[in-house]
Amino acid sequence: MVHDWLDTWGGGENVLAEVLGLYPAADLFTLVDFMPPALRARLGKREVHTSWLQHVPGARRHFRKLLPLFPAAVQSLDVAGYDTIVSISHAVAKSVRVAPGQRHLCYCLTPMRYAWDLRASYLDTVGLRGLKRRGAERVLDHLQRFDRSTAARVTRFAGISTFIAARIYASYDRDATVIYPPVDTDYFTPPVAAATRAHYFTASRWVPYKRIDAIVAAFRDLPGHTLVVAGHGPEAGRVRAAAGPNVRFTGELPRDELRAAMRDARAFLFAAEEDFGIAPLEAQACGTPVIAYGAGAVLETIRGHDADAPTGRFFATQSAAAIADAVRAFEARRADYAAAACRENALRFSTARFRTAFRAFVDDAGAAPAHAAAPTAALA
Repeated sequence: MVHDWLDTWGGGENVLAEVLGLYPAADLFTLVDFMPPALRARLGKREVHTSWLQHVPGARRHFRKLLPLFPAAVQSLDVAGYDTIVSISHAVAKSVRVAPGQRHLCYCLTPMRYAWDLRASYLDTVGLRGLKRRGAERVLDHLQRFDRSTAARVTRFAGISTFIAARIYASYDRDATVIYPPVDTDYFTPPVAAATRAHYFTASRWVPYKRIDAIVAAFRDLPGHTLVVAGHGPEAGRVRAAAGPNVRFTGELPRDELRAAMRDARAFLFAAEEDFGIAPLEAQACGTPVIAYGAGAVLETIRGHDADAPTGRFFATQSAAAIADAVRAFEARRADYAAAACRENALRFSTARFRTAFRAFVDDAGAAPAHAAAPTAALA
């Protein structure tokens, strides 16, 4: 198994833990491993093989700043002794060196976003200007060329959504099977007692593309409703400045409190364009409908208000006005969104279904051609 890096726990690490559970004897390779001990237990007791980047002074705190070195570092990982390599990649893991006769199966969370379609947003976020920005552009040009050229090292791709399968094709001219990531529908369940449905709820890391500021600002025009906001991040100043008196901030919630807030919510608010978006599915698994920006993979994971048995409502722009209008429209037809329908929809993305689909992807890849360029992805 090859993973980009280990330093905190997120959606990619959830996937990694599930895949390692399917193949408990697999060895694990990664650029750097700075995972806190409290989180490491979820990966099981195994040796982690790292690149030389692990030993660069200051890497523990600043390894992301060493981005120009990532191509050389991933190619230093020695996986020559294995017949099958599985990479879980959102950056350079898919570019590991392989030899003739080795199978390399890539579960692509996304092609490297900062080298491809989100480059401008990435450079704006890190605040580079002038000569530094031009230098960064050259580095990202090199990374893009490297990323595209090493796609040929992959025997077969899988993507986390049809949205990402299309991006894989646009970036690499490669077909991809779609295997949706696992959602813990055994943990995120509807409440035993009747839910209060007293508030709206959103939770995420507060970074610009999540547009938590727009969600918060929308409730200035919804004085009769309360919004509860969980999480934290670099956008804290902007988010808090947008809030009116009917917005309550909780900070980052433990998992049990997050589930409780989702269970009690009238709806979960989501304003990002995501590659998959697990939080809206966790909310649906709790029987809670979702009001979401109608772009990205949520179009695959939420049944909109025009569908039979709808589980959510979409808004067309990432603006406070559009979100407020969507909340009003949701309130007017709130009875249409049944908790049972939300739960049923979420079960399409259960952990059990992920395990079955992923094992089939690996087992079926023996006869896969080294390069397949078709514009559509097959659902698994």
